[in-house]
Amino acid sequence: MNLEDHAGDVIRKARLMKDLAAGVTAQTAGLSEADYATLEDSGQSPIKPNYAALAELLGLHGGKLEGLVNGWLPSPKDLSVWRELRQLSTEGNGMIVHSYLVWDEVTRDAALFDTGWDAAPALELITEHQLQLRHLFITHTHRDHIADLESVQARFPKVRMHTDAKSAPPQHKNRRNDCIQLGSLRITNRDTPGHAEDGVTYLIGNWPDDAPHVAVVGDAIFAGSMGGAPQHGGLAKQKVRDQILTLPAATLICPGHGPLTTVAEEQVNNPFF
Repeated sequence: MNLEDHAGDVIRKARLMKDLAAGVTAQTAGLSEADYATLEDSGQSPIKPNYAALAELLGLHGGKLEGLVNGWLPSPKDLSVWRELRQLSTEGNGMIVHSYLVWDEVTRDAALFDTGWDAAPALELITEHQLQLRHLFITHTHRDHIADLESVQARFPKVRMHTDAKSAPPQHKNRRNDCIQLGSLRITNRDTPGHAEDGVTYLIGNWPDDAPHVAVVGDAIFAGSMGGAPQHGGLAKQKVRDQILTLPAATLICPGHGPLTTVAEEQVNNPFF
């Protein structure tokens, strides 16, 4: 799976977070405005930019940025380590978004994290594995992540929803000390706003065979990048540092877009951090 963002996307997101004009950034990079536009659009430039100066201006790590240019990817992940974890990818409006289904192998109780554009793949898995959907966790309420709420709620009218949305009824709002039991699994939450006002990360622990924790992060962080936050870039980055990158190094990061990654890989390779 390709990265959600190439180096040019990272540069553009960082520039917008700093509210800088493209011409200013092009000059710092040692590029014409046309070549700089090519860099943002494709991640490549006909002339090598001054990545060190560009990164300093944008608050990025220059070496990690060049790593993206040179083709860095996170290592492939074997989800059989977690056994009862599935990534489900659906496409709409030219965009692929991931949702995640987890369940307890003994009780067959399940939890769905976001719906994606279409919940049909999740509902099919629930039927196939004879599961009962108990919980629906929303990472944030951008359309691509909750597009098929109605299908899930129609099939499971008693499903308990969890969200940080301010408009949600009190019984559906996350509390920071919540610990949801899903059979032997334990699910807690951490606030990660910035990309979205109601952004939240869900941490799943106590897996069989001591498999590492799983963090379902929505768009707070991607492999090698993060969700766009032009108005709240500082908040978004600080929340990722405090709430996600402080987790154990082996923690599996399950983003809303792009490939799976780990805390350790993002600490070493993500230009934003």
